[in-house]
Amino acid sequence: MFNFLFKKENRVEVLMFEYMDTVKLTQKSFLDAINACVDDNKCENFDFLITQTHKYESRADDICEEINNIMYTKALIPDSRGDIMRLLESIDMIPHFFERVLFIMQTQKLSIPEFLALDVKELIRISLESCDLLFKQLTLHLKQKLGIRALLGTIDTNESHCDHIERRIITKIFDSDLDPFIKIQLKELIVTMGEISDQADRVSKQISILSMKRRV
Repeated sequence: MFNFLFKKENRVEVLMFEYMDTVKLTQKSFLDAINACVDDNKCENFDFLITQTHKYESRADDICEEINNIMYTKALIPDSRGDIMRLLESIDMIPHFFERVLFIMQTQKLSIPEFLALDVKELIRISLESCDLLFKQLTLHLKQKLGIRALLGTIDTNESHCDHIERRIITKIFDSDLDPFIKIQLKELIVTMGEISDQADRVSKQISILSMKRRV
C-alpha cells in the first residue's frame, strides 16, 4: 500500500517537471513571436509561432489534467492534493497570458509602434526572467532545497519594475498622436503583458507559503 502511494507521488513529481519543460517551450515560442513583430519588425512567421505557442500551451493543459487525475485517485493526503492542484491552476495562468497577448495582436491586427518597441522589449524581458526564476523556485520546492526566499525577493522586485515600465508605456501611448481607438487597443495589450510578471509574483508567493508549511 505505502509503495503504491510512493509511486503515485513520484509520478506527480515527474509530471510537474514535464509540465515546467512544456511551459518553457510555450514561453520560447511566445518570445519568438513577439520578437518577430517588435524586434525585427517582421511578422511573416507570426501566425505559425502563435500556432506553436498554442500547441505547447495545450500540451501543458494536458499534463495538468493528468496530474489532476492522479490527485482525484486520492493517492495523496488531502492537504498535499489541494496544494498541488491550486499551485498548478495558478502557474497555468502564465501560458494563458502568453496566448492572450498573441491573440490580441493577431485578431486586432495590432503592431507595436516603433517609439514603444524598446520599452515593450524590456517589459517582456523582465517578465520572462521572472518566469525563469519561478521555475527555479518550484524546482527547489519539489527537491526540498533552500533558496526559495531569495528568489521570491528578486521576482517581487521584477514585478515592481514591470509595473513601472507598464505605466511608462501607457503614458507614452496617451501622450502620442495615435488614433484614440488604437490607444485603447495598445493599452489593453500592455496591461495583458503586465499580467505575466504579476502572475509570476503571485505564484512565487504561493510557493514560498507552501515551503514554509512543509517546515512546520
